[in-house]
Amino acid sequence: MMISPTLADPSIVLVVEGAVAHLTLNRPDRHNALEAQDIELFRTCLATVEADENVRVLVVTGSGSRTFCAGASLKQMHTGDMSGDVFETLTNDLAALRVPTICAVNGGVYGGGAEIALCCDFRIGVTTSTLSVPAARLGICYPVSGLRRYVERLGLGVAQRILVANEELGADELLDLGFFDRVVEPDRLEEAAGALARRIAGLAPLAVQAMKRTLVGIAAGTLDEERARADVEACMRSSDLQEGLRAQREGEEPRFAGR
Repeated sequence: MMISPTLADPSIVLVVEGAVAHLTLNRPDRHNALEAQDIELFRTCLATVEADENVRVLVVTGSGSRTFCAGASLKQMHTGDMSGDVFETLTNDLAALRVPTICAVNGGVYGGGAEIALCCDFRIGVTTSTLSVPAARLGICYPVSGLRRYVERLGLGVAQRILVANEELGADELLDLGFFDRVVEPDRLEEAAGALARRIAGLAPLAVQAMKRTLVGIAAGTLDEERARADVEACMRSSDLQEGLRAQREGEEPRFAGR
């Protein structure tokens, strides 16, 4: 399945292959920066993934070898067609997605592209990756939700280095600081992201999604404890648990149905 604004020139492409969805930002000539219409398309793709019960993991990446994403279109910021509020609708949707998300950062990551990566649950970078968020240099202050996400994921000190001091960081430092979970050579990125996606897709989806939801709630201080307890009980009553126990007992790979 593919979603694009036109068949001739898709700026964002969504392909679903079984339990794994792949979303690619597809404007390498403009460093995969997002205009307002791209934001809406991106959100439509996320809604498609959210609604598809067969999808168990989403991989987000960019096309080309230079840049994952340069964030919001600065041209549209100048004209007023793009704003922090518009961009925030996308990042909030991505962060709240039901299924685990993997960001395969295929090059540099700049501006709001860094927050898109932070919205994902896992981030794999390449040895050529660099990060720079020039908001303060441009006179931009990000919305509270975006700033909170930096602090939750990276800690106050790292957030200040990236946002307040506008430091440019390379792949090794991004790995050390926890922005990346793993760094690979560029020609191994697709393989590494695919292997992680397949591993997650093979796990019990009810348990995976419940633990993602609970962990995110704990980290953000917004945990719904009643919902978390209900998730625990649902997993205990699920046929997936019985399948997992059966497969463990018989030395086989489990086949989870998400029920």
